[in-house]
Amino acid sequence: MFSGSIPALVTPFSGGRVAEDTFAEFVEWQIAEGSNALVPCGTTGEVATLTGDEHRELIAHTVQVAKGRVPVIAGCGTYSTAASIERTRAAADVGADAALVVVPYYNKPSQAGLAAHFTAIAEASPLPIVVYNVPSRTVANISVETLKGVAKHSRIVAVKDATGDIGRVSAQRLACGEDFCQLSGNDDMALGFNAMGGVGCISVTANVAPRLCSDFQKAMKDGRWDEALKLQDKLYPLHTALFTDASPAPAKYALSRVRPGFPQELRLPLVEASDASKRAVDAALEHAGLI
Repeated sequence: MFSGSIPALVTPFSGGRVAEDTFAEFVEWQIAEGSNALVPCGTTGEVATLTGDEHRELIAHTVQVAKGRVPVIAGCGTYSTAASIERTRAAADVGADAALVVVPYYNKPSQAGLAAHFTAIAEASPLPIVVYNVPSRTVANISVETLKGVAKHSRIVAVKDATGDIGRVSAQRLACGEDFCQLSGNDDMALGFNAMGGVGCISVTANVAPRLCSDFQKAMKDGRWDEALKLQDKLYPLHTALFTDASPAPAKYALSRVRPGFPQELRLPLVEASDASKRAVDAALEHAGLI
């Protein structure tokens, strides 16, 4: 259902508000550069700092600009099942194609709790669900066995796997079936992830280098693995540099370099990237031929 290069979109702010015109131009650029789907309101989009109205409006704005050219997978997960259902329904109301639902964070549910959480959302959702497993942020980690169970629901169609455990790709493929869509949540592991059965990446780096990330994913889809490896080497320093400070601060700095005038503003508790991080980003952008 979803594949290829899928940027987890940053949210541009100006004067404390969402910069809607900048965001619209950014979405247009992403589509023109070959991105295969779009994820507004994810971690990289600073979703934790958005109000409920901003969340809904940002998804609606993405849908309006995309105009059906690529799918819109809206970030809808919270640590409350009821709130996640509410956000998923709101995303459906404004035209999103799917909901990205993170494993609940902070309250550390059991595997039984995770199964009940995702099943309840799927039962209430008008949209297909992409399970987002990122234990470095959530503490809780959905097991392969639990994912196998929830994947039996017709509306749970994919996983964004940011566990850093590349062996899970094979385990999940065997457990959930070949038709269950697996997307990497780690840019630096996307090559190995796809080699083991993945079909794409929900990416931070694609914010900054959408054409290179799209070409990288297409090379793997076409079986041009030598070319994909060259692109991996070209992009790898950028994958690393974009996490030399709290994300998405380095990504916003990188965007200001490749798209002059793109605002670096973040919302607290996030602050602008450090000078050391900026130097790392500059070197990586130069290595990738982007500046």
